[in-house]
Amino acid sequence: MSFCSWFKEEEYRNHFEPGIYVCRRCGHELFSSKMKYRHETPWPAFVKTIRTDSVQKRKESKLALKVSCGKCGNGLGHEFLKDGPDGKMSRF
Repeated sequence: MSFCSWFKEEEYRNHFEPGIYVCRRCGHELFSSKMKYRHETPWPAFVKTIRTDSVQKRKESKLALKVSCGKCGNGLGHEFLKDGPDGKMSRF
């Protein structure tokens, strides 16, 4: 899955230090750095969330899901349906 931020240059795209990515608004745990993968798009991408309730998803188009924080609903970006490391949609 890939997530994008349109607020500025994505500062975490090439960031692979060990740790946990959290929601900027409420601090809810979202992703482990161990689940991050390299790809050609300008935003960070993850294969799996910390917990099943880490994020909420809703269909936005045929190719994308809108992804939000599972606790506060803060928008995190999109999951692109054929953008995983194996070219398939990531599922949890």
